[in-house]
Amino acid sequence: MLNRRTFLASSLAMPLLGGRAFAQEGVIKLRDLYHRQAISEFAIATEGQRISVDGYMAPPLKAETNFFVLTRRPMSVCPFCETEAEWPNDIVAVYAKRIVNPVPYNVKIVVNGLLELGAYRDPDLGFLSMVRLTDASYA
Repeated sequence: MLNRRTFLASSLAMPLLGGRAFAQEGVIKLRDLYHRQAISEFAIATEGQRISVDGYMAPPLKAETNFFVLTRRPMSVCPFCETEAEWPNDIVAVYAKRIVNPVPYNVKIVVNGLLELGAYRDPDLGFLSMVRLTDASYA
């Protein structure tokens, strides 16, 4: 029996979806990197590997920087954190390969980079991150 779920999972849906389902394969959701208020087992298992994560670019902290914050939902201001205990479980710090060209805060992007975990305070920005993508690119 072909219901909605099995149809969408089948190759019959590909022409109707315009390849979108295939393009999203392998893209990780921010929620997959966290479990409640901690880093997920999945994130720990993939630390040091290149992954792709989708989300929204929060407005950069300063002009002409290679740093931005990827958020689960659109944010018109960049989220700041004071301590490790207050680190939100729906953002990732991103250190891009090049200077960031800001994307409107409500446009979803996919970021590809090396996953790093653990407390790190950026020496230039003072931004504390618990989860980062480094050597990153985005589209």
